[in-house]
Amino acid sequence: MSSLKWWQTAVFYQIYPRSFADGNGDGIGDFKGIIEKLDYLADLGVDALWLSPHFPSPNWDCGYDISDYCNVAPEYGTLDDFKTFLDESHKRNIRVILDLVLNHTSDEHEWFVESKSSRDNPKADWYVWADTPPNNWQSCFDGDAWTYVPERDQYYYHYFMKQQPDLNWHNPEVKKAMWDAVRFWLDLGVDGYRLDAIGTIYEDPNLTPHNVPMNLAELRRFSDLAKTPTELKLKDKYWHDMFKNQWGQAGLHGLMKELRAVLDEYDGDRMLVGEDDNIDYMGNGKDELHLVFNFPLMRTEHITPEHVRKNQKERLKRLDILPAETGWPCNTLGNHDCSRIHTRYGDKLHDAELARLNAALVLTMKGTPFLYNGEEIGMTDYMLTDISHVKDTMGTWYYHSIVTIMGVHPEEAMLRTAEMTRDKNRTPMQWSNNSNAGFSPASVTTWLPLNPNYKDGVNVTDQERSPYSLLNYYKHLLRVRKNTPALIQGAYVPVHAAAKDYFAFLRVSEAQKILVILNFSNKRLELDFSRVKEIKSHTLHTLFSSADHSQKEQDLKAMSVNPFEVYIAEVKSIHA
Repeated sequence: MSSLKWWQTAVFYQIYPRSFADGNGDGIGDFKGIIEKLDYLADLGVDALWLSPHFPSPNWDCGYDISDYCNVAPEYGTLDDFKTFLDESHKRNIRVILDLVLNHTSDEHEWFVESKSSRDNPKADWYVWADTPPNNWQSCFDGDAWTYVPERDQYYYHYFMKQQPDLNWHNPEVKKAMWDAVRFWLDLGVDGYRLDAIGTIYEDPNLTPHNVPMNLAELRRFSDLAKTPTELKLKDKYWHDMFKNQWGQAGLHGLMKELRAVLDEYDGDRMLVGEDDNIDYMGNGKDELHLVFNFPLMRTEHITPEHVRKNQKERLKRLDILPAETGWPCNTLGNHDCSRIHTRYGDKLHDAELARLNAALVLTMKGTPFLYNGEEIGMTDYMLTDISHVKDTMGTWYYHSIVTIMGVHPEEAMLRTAEMTRDKNRTPMQWSNNSNAGFSPASVTTWLPLNPNYKDGVNVTDQERSPYSLLNYYKHLLRVRKNTPALIQGAYVPVHAAAKDYFAFLRVSEAQKILVILNFSNKRLELDFSRVKEIKSHTLHTLFSSADHSQKEQDLKAMSVNPFEVYIAEVKSIHA
């Protein structure tokens, strides 16, 4: 594996800092808390951390509205605390990448304060301004995309909420200031960036209006109520058409090339992963992003063998066009913006079994895996019932919009808000079954309410003590991955491609062949792999099983797989 870069062999773990670990007892996660949990992360077996925004922010969008790109939010600590966190992570051979928000700043950033002060301010052209709203564009969070500023008697554009004005990336001074901020953290030693919402950086220069016959609140309500195939298809069309002129516009590839050139000034293989699934943003494999996420894998109600096979066929075919050493996949099933894996892909009957299968899927497929904090203990979505507890302003805006404008009953509005808000999957990490789940002292009110299932074993301490817990399952699986070269660098070869109940595939490197079987059914299966040309006349040496396989050696011709079993074996020559 010497030819692979560190980001190709690593397992990434996303930390949502506000909810990970409260070190100073104020109900909010912080760097002191994260530092105290680094040994936990090292023991878990992850190799790299993606840190969601830790910068100063008014927190209208939970830190994605940045008021200072070169500092630390006081609730998380100080810049020295960050340096200690980075140093202590590196001492444990754990890399760190930061969230980089390029599209917009906070409206409290000094750049915007200057820009809005007058039309002749030196930073007047650092944002996107118009004398009157030039079209009917919507903010994807809270309604109209143009907000009036009396100081300039003009309107500024914002793809996200009005507290997040879009930067004018056509201005070279904006580029220089942002690249300086990028270098600030690279100079401190960070290992790269996850790029937030890159597709929104440029807008249609003709400012073409959308043609959807409703505004954002009405579209969200329509989406809530859509049930028939026709309505669901129309809902998807409306979402696409409403925003198609506000993302994916010309100029992005040139900008990504400039950013890549900044990172390439530094040693240590600094890396970029984009919050996008468009492989085109990887350029020729060496001049734009290192990775983009395989989001199409997530876009399904249920993870099925058929869905995964189709996804892998399409993704890997595109990546294979790039040079072999650079066309690298990147897989995930969860993050801070979507329902937790346990909830999203469960069936309300076999949620625990499916959570283990889906973890194994991400960790055995070809590519770099990304995990989200709390997945390893089976944290679930927590539906809030009181609007005063909602911190996601996208949720509070929607609640008040449909109650006051559309006359929806507050009880139903709260139910819809709880379903759509991202608070449900951002609740504090559950460390123990003590009060406040060990996240904060018992007397403290945490920034979001805790999911009460921490009392029922969904916590780190209880699971560390149980050899068959989900946490120990993750640890075991991560060790197997780390010690099995073909699972990291091997090619993907699907087998039994018509099977509906199970997903089976090989990972093949020069030195090793691995067979992975994921049984997505509640049936015991008797399988025959003796006709698979790549492994016929071989035997199977078990490396990992989520069931109790008493025999280490298995016959290719008579392979028994238990319901919902994850089975990983090395293919060995019979005569070896």
